[in-house]
Amino acid sequence: MASPLELTLVLLFAACVGVVLFRILHLPPMLGYLSVGIIIGPHSLGLAADSQRVQYLAEFGVVFLMFSIGLEFSLPKLKTMRRVVLGLGVSQVFGTLAVAVGVGALVNLFWSFSWQASVALGGALAMSSTAIVSKMLSERLELEKEHGRNIMGVLLFQDLAVVPLLIVISALGGNPKALMLALSLAALKISGALALLLWVGQKLVGRWFHIVAARRSQELFMLNLLLLALGLASITEHLGLSMALGAFIAGMLIAETPFRHQVEDDIKPFRDVLLGLFFITTGMLLNPAIVIQSPWLVLAFFVGPLVVKFTLIAGLARVFGSPPGVAIRTGLGLAQAGEFGFVLLNVIIARELLDPALSQAVLAGMLLSMLCAPFLIINADRIALRFVANEWMMQSLQMTKIATQSMKTSGHVIICGYGRCGQNLARMLEQEGIGYVALDLDPDRVMEAASSGEAVVFGDAARREALIAAGVHRAAAVVVTYDSTPAALKVLAQVQTLEPTLPVVVRTVDDTSIDDLLAAGATEVVPEIVEGSLMLASHALVLLGVPMRRVLRRVAQARNARYSLLRGYFHGLDDDDEGGEREQVRLQSVPLTPNSDGVGRTLGELALEKLGVTVTAIRRHGIRGIEPAPETRLMAEDIVVLRGMPEKLAEAEERLHGRS
Repeated sequence: MASPLELTLVLLFAACVGVVLFRILHLPPMLGYLSVGIIIGPHSLGLAADSQRVQYLAEFGVVFLMFSIGLEFSLPKLKTMRRVVLGLGVSQVFGTLAVAVGVGALVNLFWSFSWQASVALGGALAMSSTAIVSKMLSERLELEKEHGRNIMGVLLFQDLAVVPLLIVISALGGNPKALMLALSLAALKISGALALLLWVGQKLVGRWFHIVAARRSQELFMLNLLLLALGLASITEHLGLSMALGAFIAGMLIAETPFRHQVEDDIKPFRDVLLGLFFITTGMLLNPAIVIQSPWLVLAFFVGPLVVKFTLIAGLARVFGSPPGVAIRTGLGLAQAGEFGFVLLNVIIARELLDPALSQAVLAGMLLSMLCAPFLIINADRIALRFVANEWMMQSLQMTKIATQSMKTSGHVIICGYGRCGQNLARMLEQEGIGYVALDLDPDRVMEAASSGEAVVFGDAARREALIAAGVHRAAAVVVTYDSTPAALKVLAQVQTLEPTLPVVVRTVDDTSIDDLLAAGATEVVPEIVEGSLMLASHALVLLGVPMRRVLRRVAQARNARYSLLRGYFHGLDDDDEGGEREQVRLQSVPLTPNSDGVGRTLGELALEKLGVTVTAIRRHGIRGIEPAPETRLMAEDIVVLRGMPEKLAEAEERLHGRS
């Protein structure tokens, strides 16, 4: 038997090799962990035969994953996604359970197969891979597309459904007559835990972490964070629930405090490493011999759930109003098994709800479905175009909208991304009388900006057709405003194909990818951290008495050298903390109705500036007026564009509509 140190070294070495290989192949690291577990497990090379020794440690990976999901979960987020989460998500999970019970009843006519096993297996197979799918959608810039929002909504409900499914499956392993009693007791325990969260936990955790943060000790902050996550996991485990539920509640408690983003960064290394261990131990459970001994059974559990989930999810997406192409992409994105499916399968195996040989076949089928998931997502567009007759027409209509916005312009700027950076650029171009067309993938942002008269359309700037429709052949320049280097490289590749001489300016966070972007065809790359360094240095020099003219010359010299003087700065431990999110000033469009209190009053009478809110524009009868005078009198059907902090904008909107 290997010593703990030898076992740890084997796992670390195998994990490093597996992740590097899968990164080279541009595949998710999770697949590398699973493959490594299969290879070094007791059923293959036997290098890590003692899987029980690391099993308990690996379970902490699931604990920290649920903690991270708790950080992301909030009632406002659930409210905005309620149609997808509570509609499509609920229907998908219960639909999969219903199909599993139906198939189990059919199988029971020929072989012994209990309804408890059907329910448990249906719960495990209902899960999809949050880690694989969310990462790939993010890399492909599809999170804000309709199918991306559908997928993320369903994944959110699946994540929330894990805790009750864990409780149900654990109860199924006991006496069937006591099932309702066990479920009722579990419901009471969950209600008590949630009551603790809502009535006690929020106030105590928020106040305590404020005290801890005031000590300005990263070590103390981290100790309290681990104590909270593992402490609540221990409490729920002693109550007979899962550790995952306690970790989820701990995450929700932190999500209500100002420390959420810092906690998310701090916990990520623990989560990723321990979750990697969990996937390795899951792979170690698989006996590859089962694939050889029962290939048809493994194939059935691979193809069957994949086809059933795709058909079910695509059909449900159509029922909830998605176009055929979006429905197919949603189904392909969620057809595979998921990491929480392995968590549930481990409980099924521990409760002996399935025959061991059948459990091995299920495990093999789930692993195969996850291995093929990246290829399904990558080819989703091609599959949708092949099987949906009107998909070309839908995409053509989108391109027509973009072309309509740009057909009357030439010598304009194509803005890729209409976030804060893109909007600031658009205002400066507007002040100089330079036309622009902005492409953005956030439908809410596009709708609100377009309603205020800005030249923004929904479109993916990384697509050749979108750039052509935006008038790339007539444009004077392209500006990429989002800070994703992979996304910027895709845009550059398309521009180089269509208009190699067109100037392209790219924004990036730091200077690490300047050379790659310049090599891909960027005319200039503007790293935020370098520009911040230049401004910091210029202010310091002025305060030290250096003449302004010399300071400006120094800054100009640094910029002319393409930032080469600053690329070699020394990295410190706090460099990664400089990008923390803070509440920002934003724009908001407020349409006025005939009953609005602001109609007939001037901007001076409304005195919105006393609230800290500025009226930047008014759109009236399709004409947009910038920086209106205080004497401007508001009329019904006006769209007033406000600028300020979120809470001040809410007060200004109430004043305009007469609700205060």
